[in-house]
Amino acid sequence: VRAQIFGTTFEITTRYSDLQPVGMGAFGLVCSAKDQLTNQAVAVKKIMKPFSTPVLAKRTYRELKLLKHLRHENVISLSDIFISPLEDIYFVTELLGTDLHRLLTSRPLEKQFIQYFLYQILRGLKYVHSAGVVHRDLKPSNILINENCDLKICDFGLARV
Repeated sequence: VRAQIFGTTFEITTRYSDLQPVGMGAFGLVCSAKDQLTNQAVAVKKIMKPFSTPVLAKRTYRELKLLKHLRHENVISLSDIFISPLEDIYFVTELLGTDLHRLLTSRPLEKQFIQYFLYQILRGLKYVHSAGVVHRDLKPSNILINENCDLKICDFGLARV
């Protein structure tokens, strides 16, 4: 299945449909999609030309390796991965509604939300650090939040073991 998103070709398997743009970062583009197998909403992150330089290849490999092994309720989890004929890599993860950056810019947070978010961030970081991993790019836009205020740390491309 091919779709044009922000001028970029998304070439995904038929397992995923209803692509909608969510955001764009320095190394990839994220869309929401429907997983036809599970009937769940998912996030599909396209890593563009991950093999074009040794630095990008290492970054992609590092993120993939970490996402495959890290399993915690406050860390994003990888549910699928595939490579397109154009040699782009797609990571499929759970879809959360927003990120902390968007939430903070939309309105001030009440004390109980600040406490709950901080608690979850620290739980996730404790797990990540106990696994010998340093995130190195923790910022509000790399902290995803769903409608129940459940939080997950994402984007491990710059992480070090």
